[in-house]
Amino acid sequence: MASNTPTRSKQNGPSKQDGTGARRAAAAVLQSVLDKGDTLETALNRELSAKDLANHPSDRAFARAIATTALRRLGQIDAVLDSMLDKTLPERAAFAMALLRGGAAELLFLGSAAHAAVNCAVELTNSNRHTRPYRGLMNAILRRITREGADLIKAQEEAGEVGMANTPYWAWASWEVAYGAETAAAIADAHLAEPPLDLSVKSDPEGWAKTLSGTRLPTGSIRLSHPGRIEELPGYGNGEWWVQDAAAALPHKLLGDVTGEEVLDLCAAPGGKTLALAAAGAKVTAVDRAGGRLERLKENLKRTNLSADIVKADLTDWAPGRKWKKILLDAPCSATGTARRHPDVLRSKKGEDIASLAPVQATLLAKSAEWLEPGGTLIYCTCSLESLEGPAQAALFLKNNPAFKRVPITPEEIGGLSGCITPAGDLRTLPCHLGEQGGMDGFYAARFTLSS
Repeated sequence: MASNTPTRSKQNGPSKQDGTGARRAAAAVLQSVLDKGDTLETALNRELSAKDLANHPSDRAFARAIATTALRRLGQIDAVLDSMLDKTLPERAAFAMALLRGGAAELLFLGSAAHAAVNCAVELTNSNRHTRPYRGLMNAILRRITREGADLIKAQEEAGEVGMANTPYWAWASWEVAYGAETAAAIADAHLAEPPLDLSVKSDPEGWAKTLSGTRLPTGSIRLSHPGRIEELPGYGNGEWWVQDAAAALPHKLLGDVTGEEVLDLCAAPGGKTLALAAAGAKVTAVDRAGGRLERLKENLKRTNLSADIVKADLTDWAPGRKWKKILLDAPCSATGTARRHPDVLRSKKGEDIASLAPVQATLLAKSAEWLEPGGTLIYCTCSLESLEGPAQAALFLKNNPAFKRVPITPEEIGGLSGCITPAGDLRTLPCHLGEQGGMDGFYAARFTLSS
């Protein structure tokens, strides 16, 4: 079956830089994510490599901004479009719908010039036989949004349910049960803003914060609000730091001093925790079954001049033949805690996905426990906001493994962030934590020790 997405060559040549290429790419990304199930990262990498964008970083950034904004604000955007469309567009017009969403994102939230957003969308609609019949509709809807959109968004905001509107019901319901309605709203609101860039440094965080014009967070991470191209920042080339959300930089700290210690890092790729452990002086064995992600880990180790033993294996049938005193398991999960940076996550997951992942996490946690020495420390963590993937797993593990006990986390271990510790003593970060400084990803971690 032929694709409904216009071809790049017919639509605009490499020399045409009026934003058409960026808008084409953004719409193609939205169609890939929402209709075809691709991840945002995969779709962006594919579309931003097009010849008409390859040498134009400003257009690449513009395409990314349109796509991510449309995904973050999809509930609001679709509510506006639904109020203006007499009926749902047919499947063959999927690219036209993606153009409508992208155009609405520009007009409602990005402040684009109305004539440019409307004219480019109409031109793109006219460039493909499947969408050409909708060029009049495209023009009419987007022009109506220029006239009425601001008032419609204001009405949404006055209703006080913007966060809920942009959050799938299954996720909202889960957070409301776990954290209460007020915190669920704060989480959803935190997902609406473009997050800052966090870095973990090998040493001298104060010095690197100054060099990079960033802020040193209480946890030790360096936060940059407007970083520009990562590869051009000081310290990147000689591997003085790596990109890692402030929340993701916490679990490895719960192992304590690892200088000279042998540490087993499970489900390690793409390697932020491996790098942190190696930089702290640990002798790391990093295990993951994903070949491509392990290659990224190898590249990052080489760039940062750090070392680790890398093992490609499926943990369910791996037999290392030895035990470790310290183990970190970053279990595969729904990744709902990363929705600030990956706004496609909540659109690609469903409640039943959480239930299907839980048995996998339980299995991996049980396997990890088999490789721990008596008196050793095991950290279980996930980048999920879902209770089933966090405290429920910890409770089940302790019930089934009476030789283990929970070791409560202290504020001093995580930069004094006492609000990120649960009553049971586990780590629980939320996107609304550090809100005035740009938030942080949602993470859960529990610490266990095996009786000697």
